[in-house]
Amino acid sequence: MDIVDIIEAIRANRVRITDHADEEAEADKLTFDEIYSSVLHGEIIEDYSTDKPYPSCLIYGQTFRGDPQCLGLS
Repeated sequence: MDIVDIIEAIRANRVRITDHADEEAEADKLTFDEIYSSVLHGEIIEDYSTDKPYPSCLIYGQTFRGDPQCLGLS
């Protein structure tokens, strides 16, 4: 998985938010704008390219307040 591909998907609005992702964002009091910003300025710290049904990764970024944030994406 490549961070550039993920950033391009965000910019092209080719992102699907699952119910689970929505629940996690709400529990952490994060907006999707904040999550997208974390990804746009973040870095992949773990790559799970063999995950099924889709490859996934863990991205490290920061919230608008500068707090560290790790996001799992697939």
